[in-house]
Amino acid sequence: MNVIGYGIGVLGAGLGIGLAAFGATSAMARQPEVQGRLFTVFILASAFAEALALIGFVVTLIA
Repeated sequence: MNVIGYGIGVLGAGLGIGLAAFGATSAMARQPEVQGRLFTVFILASAFAEALALIGFVVTLIA
């Protein structure tokens, strides 16, 4: 049962990273001059979404 919960958590993290990548690439296509700042924000957003997935994995192992 815990595996299903972890699967849903990973699905959410993957969706979050995908939406962040979509937004970053769309913004870079519109304004290429903001690429440096936008890439930094994208990396931070990806790291936060992935951290939530890792926390879900640890909780699944504990429970």
